[in-house]
Amino acid sequence: MLVALLLPATSWAGNTSITVKLDSTHLLMGKTTTLHVDITQDRNVNGLLLNVLDDTLNSMVEIADKGKADTTSLDNNRLQIKRDIVLQAFDPGTYQLPALLYVVGNDTLRSNRLTLTVDSIKVDQNGKIKDYKPAAEVPFKLLDLIPDFISNWWWAWLLALALIAFGAYAYNKWYKKGLNPLKPVKKRLPPYEEAIQALNKLKSRNLWQNGQEKEYYTELTDILRVYIDRRFGINAVEMTSSQIMEKIRQNKEAHIANDQLNNVLEIADFVKFANMHTLADDNEISFQRAINFVEQTRPMPVADENQGKEAQQ
Repeated sequence: MLVALLLPATSWAGNTSITVKLDSTHLLMGKTTTLHVDITQDRNVNGLLLNVLDDTLNSMVEIADKGKADTTSLDNNRLQIKRDIVLQAFDPGTYQLPALLYVVGNDTLRSNRLTLTVDSIKVDQNGKIKDYKPAAEVPFKLLDLIPDFISNWWWAWLLALALIAFGAYAYNKWYKKGLNPLKPVKKRLPPYEEAIQALNKLKSRNLWQNGQEKEYYTELTDILRVYIDRRFGINAVEMTSSQIMEKIRQNKEAHIANDQLNNVLEIADFVKFANMHTLADDNEISFQRAINFVEQTRPMPVADENQGKEAQQ
């Protein structure tokens, strides 16, 4: 019995022990003190500290911070677990803290019980009472008019506006024109090959033979407009026939075939805008004039310098 009285206030269960102590047994009301928990156990067992599951130790002492466990390895496959629990009380008095319960397997350990005295704040009744400092006036800012859900999430609104702007740009640039930016773009033929290929395709459709003269001349002139745009850099797609001819006459490479083009455009304008009906020969001749214009304005192949030198030798 004498030996048991001399042992420290520590709870044992097999190879596990739990001990608690306070930084200070006296506490000024509203202030905090730390309860140090020291647990020693085998490495291969798990334990649970029950008291810290709630926010209070008893009705008068609250847990302000439950802290985190700090584990240290010891010899003989043992562990030491330390945990600091911050306590706080607001009512003066002397309170006996409950023993902490630590469950290990089928055993429940109880720590030693401590006493905490909470002292009240001494008030000098004869002292001078000081008034509160007057509230400071906050200067007005224009940003105060913006609702919090906008100012706090400004980056989200900015991202949304950027996505909307990109969507509008993509719609006008790709979707509206039937283009797919994710689809690989095929290499475009040179202007001459593209025009000849388009003219042959138009001829195979037999539009004017089926009474579709307006469609025939519309596609025929569209082919020539695209060719002029790509071949000479003249924005013929957006021009009238007279404007196209004025630019062609000023172009050194194209003016040699301006009569061929002029005849095609004149007949096409009569068919498209005056509903004139043409003869079969007129349609054949217009097609041949379109071919002649493309052939006569075909870019000359660039001679190889090495071949030129060999010819001179």
